[in-house]
Amino acid sequence: MDVQVTIPEEIFNSDTADVSRQVLETIAAEGFRSGQLGTAQVRRLLGFSTRSEVHEFLWKRGIPWVNYSVEDAERERKMLAEFLP
Repeated sequence: MDVQVTIPEEIFNSDTADVSRQVLETIAAEGFRSGQLGTAQVRRLLGFSTRSEVHEFLWKRGIPWVNYSVEDAERERKMLAEFLP
């Protein structure tokens, strides 16, 4: 599905193509942040070739691309301590 949004030119002082990309990136970032889009969808939406490009895109915006909490890390640390001397 294609979606077209018309924004009056006088709102922006930059090139239309640049504004289009900014809007697309904002949609991708917020879609991922809200859980509505996954990394594969963000990759296709933004035309990236690899997941690494998606991870870098999200990292630059301060959006964690993995759902891994401090509690998760601590739980895994304790499990590893049991198995490794």
